[in-house]
Amino acid sequence: MLIVEDERVAARGLEATLRRLLGARIVSVRIEGTLTASECFLLDNPVDLLLLDLNLNGDDGMQLLRLAAAGSFQTIIVSANTDRAVQAFEYGVIDFVPKPVSEQRLARALQRFEAGLPASAREMQYVAVRKDDSAELIALKDVTHFEGADNYVLIHARGGIQERHRKTMDSLMHILPANFLRIHRSYIVNMEFASQLHAESGGRYDLEVAGQKLPVSRQVYRELRDRF
Repeated sequence: MLIVEDERVAARGLEATLRRLLGARIVSVRIEGTLTASECFLLDNPVDLLLLDLNLNGDDGMQLLRLAAAGSFQTIIVSANTDRAVQAFEYGVIDFVPKPVSEQRLARALQRFEAGLPASAREMQYVAVRKDDSAELIALKDVTHFEGADNYVLIHARGGIQERHRKTMDSLMHILPANFLRIHRSYIVNMEFASQLHAESGGRYDLEVAGQKLPVSRQVYRELRDRF
């Protein structure tokens, strides 16, 4: 777990609250106060949760969200800049906790994280792909589908774009907009690009997405029949 907060007292207070709420479920907590130090830590160390302030000694914490959106972890914003909540949700954060931090409000955000619940405002617009020490944004409206591949996810987008992404299929489903549907353990599709549902021989089912046939599980096929 990583806390990015430039005010040391606030950071220690947040850590103490986290330890009260999560107890032994916390493996480790790291505190960083600058964008540069946070980026270096995230590039070299695995974390499962980032708690991020947006005002870091005059630097904009939103810069870190590109890297966070490309990572395998989830993010909770902890900030007084509530006017930026919608913008934060565009990057797929799971919650936005306003300052001053209420223990009850933070507890709800942590429950959302642990339960894998979707964000309270489903406004995610971008998926990020890590490029060395930076991240490139791909608009979700251009993504046709996600494909699970070993320990990463392959993003397929219009124009033949294919990029690797570090988040898991399960973590993506927690933050993607409602028009994305998991049709198979290895495929999440943007239903805006879905055109035809096929029942093949041998009890196999396919969904045509942007001209490509993708496998559909039997359970999802029953759910999709009425749409087509």
